[in-house]
Amino acid sequence: MGAMRTKVLTSVAVGLVAVCGFGCVWLNRVFQPVDGDAMAQDVAEEQAQRLNARLGYRNRPGGAESIAATEVKADQRAGASPQATQVVPLAWAGRVYADEQATIDVRFTVTVTEYHPAAFGARGNSAGSATRCYRYTLRLYRDTAHTGIRCPAIATAAVPSAAPVLRLPGDASDRLAAALRTATPATLASTVRAAFPQEGFTVDTATAGDTLVAAVGVPAQRDCVVMIRTADGATSAVGFDPVQLEPGETGCRTALYTHPVR
Repeated sequence: MGAMRTKVLTSVAVGLVAVCGFGCVWLNRVFQPVDGDAMAQDVAEEQAQRLNARLGYRNRPGGAESIAATEVKADQRAGASPQATQVVPLAWAGRVYADEQATIDVRFTVTVTEYHPAAFGARGNSAGSATRCYRYTLRLYRDTAHTGIRCPAIATAAVPSAAPVLRLPGDASDRLAAALRTATPATLASTVRAAFPQEGFTVDTATAGDTLVAAVGVPAQRDCVVMIRTADGATSAVGFDPVQLEPGETGCRTALYTHPVR
């Protein structure tokens, strides 16, 4: 009888050991902390994809340095573990204009702190870090694309600066009206251009019978003013649908008055 009991107890013990063998391995895998370095790598890739989405479709011209200065920023999101992300533009070249392209190299440095969850069954993570670099390529009327590159040995990167955004001056309407009042059909184009000499301003002029027409704008900013001077010398602004300033439409031209979209 004693021998039989010993066999039974031994069988039970062996069974428990076998069950624990599989169960303990499973539990160890389930509750083992996530590797912090791997987690940081994932965060860096996620941040890179979010930046690509923010840079997105480019429908306005701009220099690479200005874009780097104004649009390359960290996108912090709350997570289970405290993490810090440093996003640094390392290099930039070119511009988004016509058939040209701009490139911006960006370094993402992610630091993840060790995390031990209080709730039973929740997984924590070990401390870790990762540094990854990407090159973003931007072209006019195209979606931004990015690809991983080798991080250059740059300890302290130069800080990009944003160029001032060109816009029509606040007195553009008054200035254009004054030019129209002194212009003749022969001098219309030169008179209006003299009133708006800065590079980047577009000037378009036309005559419609006895009416002088002028349009001045900054296409990149969808900025435009159109005015006419009638035979009696009176000047007035011309209203138009702002959609006509978008790419592929009329643009900032005298046709907004002479051939308006119905």
